[in-house]
Amino acid sequence: MHVAVMGAGYAGLVTGAGLSDLGLMATCVDINEGKVRQLAEGKLPIFEPGLEELVRRNTQAGRLRFSADIPAAVKNSLVVFIAVGTNASPDGAADLSQVWSAADSIADHIEDYKIVVIRSTVPVGTAAQMRERISSRLKQPVEFEVASNPEFLREGSAVEDFFHPDRIVIGSSSSRAVGIMKDIYRHLYLIETPFVITTSETAELIKYAANSFLALKISFANELANLCDAIGPSTDVHVVIRALGLDRRIGPKFLHPGPGFGGSCLPKDTRAFCSIARKFGMSLRTIAAAVAVNDEQFLRVIEKVRQGLGSLADQAVAVLGLAFKPNTNDVRESRAVKICEALLAEGCDLRVFDPVATAPGSLVLDGRRFKCCANPYEAAEGVDALVVATEWNEFRVLDLAKLKKQMRGDLLVDAKNILDLAKAREAGFRYCGVGRR
Repeated sequence: MHVAVMGAGYAGLVTGAGLSDLGLMATCVDINEGKVRQLAEGKLPIFEPGLEELVRRNTQAGRLRFSADIPAAVKNSLVVFIAVGTNASPDGAADLSQVWSAADSIADHIEDYKIVVIRSTVPVGTAAQMRERISSRLKQPVEFEVASNPEFLREGSAVEDFFHPDRIVIGSSSSRAVGIMKDIYRHLYLIETPFVITTSETAELIKYAANSFLALKISFANELANLCDAIGPSTDVHVVIRALGLDRRIGPKFLHPGPGFGGSCLPKDTRAFCSIARKFGMSLRTIAAAVAVNDEQFLRVIEKVRQGLGSLADQAVAVLGLAFKPNTNDVRESRAVKICEALLAEGCDLRVFDPVATAPGSLVLDGRRFKCCANPYEAAEGVDALVVATEWNEFRVLDLAKLKKQMRGDLLVDAKNILDLAKAREAGFRYCGVGRR
């Protein structure tokens, strides 16, 4: 079976490479010809564990190719996935301009039966609107279907998530389309992956509901940590969270306090979900509260640095981590970057290090006064305070004594609670975590 994936960004690239590894002939299409050339040469625009090898293996096998030729990709494929970005509009709603552009390109080149699959995260009702849009644009009557197949790929674990998903959601009223989609993912039946077959509207809702619930758990954990900080040293948020996680009705995942959630999904999807509800005359008050908590959470890290140093102006501070999470170079909506921006705005002399995201982080912070360092110990040289802002594994095993010797001061703000409190104090640090004793 031949399939095309419109959009060679994060979701599109992982989807195309994954489908080709399942045995399909996949073409990733992108209007950015420079990106297409780079991908054809094996140069990936993103850092994602396992993806480079996946792309290389399937490109060499001839199952995966990259192209800017939309007409040919549509003509040669039975199924066309739309996996383009849906960035947030100023009012928080999802910007569907790239989705509609992709749909129009497909409509202009359909010659026989196709299934158009929306992989992007889109508001409820988008699939129905797409059916009408493509129908009105067709040059001649052609049978086609539109289905929803939202992706649930976590950055840093996307390859693993593609091949071992918690579920496959397919939204369509066409038994023919559902049958073909099941055939595409047939290899996942071998590992007993649950399939959720439903309407396109329900499928669209599932994606927003899942991301918003994860955001709720994160903000709840952060509120608990803030409360523990307010109560004082007699409470420890990690003990509270461990007890919560042992309750099978709740579970331990995503109950981790820190500076808040970031990345390309949760911030925009929670706001878009609230926007969708408003269009139906509803108010998602719990989601709105989670967003409000998240918007302010990173400022608590800044306040911990301020309290520890007495003031921020002219203080030297090192920040370890720029990516919004480990195992990615994505700095979109990164709380680590927001921490850096706030420290710079307060007049701090900033030094930063991230294992893979220093370059993209530097672009975001461009024009500010800061220094990019080659390793954590260089970043710590001569600083008054150090902030751990991303939970990279290599930060968990830092030589704390060596780190302390590099510094001028002794304040360590562990915004992700990944360091051993006792060892940090033994090394001479004034340790400050989030909700910890």
